[in-house]
Amino acid sequence: MANPQELMQIGAKLVEMNNANQSRECVNEMYAQDCVSAEAAAMPGQDSNEVHGVDAILGKHDWWESANEVHSSSAEGPFVHGQDRFCVIYEMDITDKATNERSQMREVATYYVNDDGKINREEFAYALG
Repeated sequence: MANPQELMQIGAKLVEMNNANQSRECVNEMYAQDCVSAEAAAMPGQDSNEVHGVDAILGKHDWWESANEVHSSSAEGPFVHGQDRFCVIYEMDITDKATNERSQMREVATYYVNDDGKINREEFAYALG
């Protein structure tokens, strides 16, 4: 288990990389190979709200980038909780490429860190609708 200072360092690096539009690099560098990513609900065309492994998580990134034009995005945090996790608040201004509808979204992500200092689970919470 990490201590709060280590979690702050890991979280601060994740926030910095996301704010620098380096989310793919972040996944490759900071995530455990067997990491699990859980959405609030299953993504379009999926039976489960979870994907397993770095390649599947990068696949989610590919889908997101192909489905949306991102006008702006920001990550805020980290907010440390306990010995193994931290949260980040994301805000995005996007246009859905299929509908051309522009919207703003806000979500909270909780990241769990394993004993090796790698992210082994991420969970996203957001308003469904």
